[in-house]
Amino acid sequence: MRIKLTVNGEVREAEAADHESLLTVLRDNLGLPGSKNACEQGECGSCSVLMDGDLVCACLVLGAAAAGRNIQTVESLNDGDRLHPVQRAFVDAGAVQCGFCTPGLVVATADLLAHNPEPSEYEIREALSGNLCRCTGYAKIFDAVRLAAGRA
Repeated sequence: MRIKLTVNGEVREAEAADHESLLTVLRDNLGLPGSKNACEQGECGSCSVLMDGDLVCACLVLGAAAAGRNIQTVESLNDGDRLHPVQRAFVDAGAVQCGFCTPGLVVATADLLAHNPEPSEYEIREALSGNLCRCTGYAKIFDAVRLAAGRA
């Protein structure tokens, strides 16, 4: 089925088979590889995107269900060659190891800070609880969130 959706501020059309996830539509059909395909079960958060302003795992949303919706991926955050403040904080804090979880964590952090620019430690941990990282042990990730919040 052909669907029309707004992705990163641009109206796009894409094919979405009945069984395809939004993640597949974004990566394979629209050429947006930023959201990562890791668990395909909504457990790791690597595919986190904003759908109509709500943080969702793109692997759990059927592509057809995204028709008419507004989707923001990690690709929407930077401004040309200039990194988004959250992306810059992740780099500056050394919170990127293999980088596989980073897009989902960046989207989740940007969403957190958009709603709560001065989150407590508990609020940071709660907001990122749906994102798994196998490399960093989270300390540098939490440092990056605090750094981004401090710069905002």
